[in-house]
Amino acid sequence: QVQLVESGGGLVQAGGSLKLSCAASGSIFSINAMRWYRQAPGKQRELVAAITRGGSTDYADSVKGRFTISRDNAKNTMYLQMNSLKPEDTAVYCCNAHTYTAYNYWGQGTQVTVSS
Repeated sequence: QVQLVESGGGLVQAGGSLKLSCAASGSIFSINAMRWYRQAPGKQRELVAAITRGGSTDYADSVKGRFTISRDNAKNTMYLQMNSLKPEDTAVYCCNAHTYTAYNYWGQGTQVTVSS
């Protein structure tokens, strides 16, 4: 079992920044990759960024150059630094842990709202 707890969401003006955190606990050793997803009202869930155990990263085209995914292994925490935020970034952001056995764990989500 893996438990994920997100924090850091909130309301910010367009052009501003926020940093999301996702703290993992439990069977950390089973995690192969961690990802940030987001879902806006009326839209499908979207993969925002991913980071593997080896440190490789990948981003959605819509956030490249603005968002940075990172992790602190000592704290078992993943981060998403979001800069130059746009109103279209408004969504519930959830962290995901993908295990070596292809199982997915999800956090409860944190709301990010960007005002124009």
